[in-house]
Amino acid sequence: MLAAFTALNRGTRLVYRRGLRRYVYVPIAVNLVVYTAMLYYVMTRFGGWLEAWMAMVPAWLGWLEWLLWPLFVLSLVLIVFFTFTLVTHLIAAPFYGFLAAKVEVQVTGRPPLDDRGLARTAVDALGRELVKLGYILPRALALFVISWIPALNVFAPLLWALFSAWMMAITYLDYPMDNNKVTFADMRRRLSAHAWQTLTFGGWVTLITWIPLANLFLLPGAVAGAVLMWDRHYRGEGDVATI
Repeated sequence: MLAAFTALNRGTRLVYRRGLRRYVYVPIAVNLVVYTAMLYYVMTRFGGWLEAWMAMVPAWLGWLEWLLWPLFVLSLVLIVFFTFTLVTHLIAAPFYGFLAAKVEVQVTGRPPLDDRGLARTAVDALGRELVKLGYILPRALALFVISWIPALNVFAPLLWALFSAWMMAITYLDYPMDNNKVTFADMRRRLSAHAWQTLTFGGWVTLITWIPLANLFLLPGAVAGAVLMWDRHYRGEGDVATI
């Protein structure tokens, strides 16, 4: 059975081989620009956000400030990470979808079921990203609300971590599935059927995204790793309950 870490390791080595590495340069450049701009924005405003958040703690919870402060910091960092991830993947989606198709040809020896051209693939990839946003944002909003509720926000970092793993699995495994005409609802059913593989893959990708600068060069490998996971675990799955 192909493990998530093995798929990511093999995928990273694969995308930098001759014939594939040319497809990773554009998304790397795009993400580098977004990364620099958002890092500057966050660094100049992080202190003010934290002060405003701590000011909302009721007086009767003042004795827990030693615990709430680091939890607020962690929750705020997770929210920033979540926002950054959504923006970068929305921009890079057309390139990643095309990269996933090229990886599938090299790995399996056959093209994806989808026979769209490059231009149509790019346009449809943006539409698919909007579908994913429609699924992710309401759930992220619910977690954001929980993060501001005293006592409940103690659990917010753990909930954000689990949700980030699920979100990353959806984001990356969707590239090969979309290329093979798997609907978004069907994709979620397939991911649910292999919950352990799904969450471990998403968890590893989440960890990769937290490595400053290096993540820009590792994330294309996650696209290739998703193709390997798709071919081994999710191809041909039947309908099961949806998360």
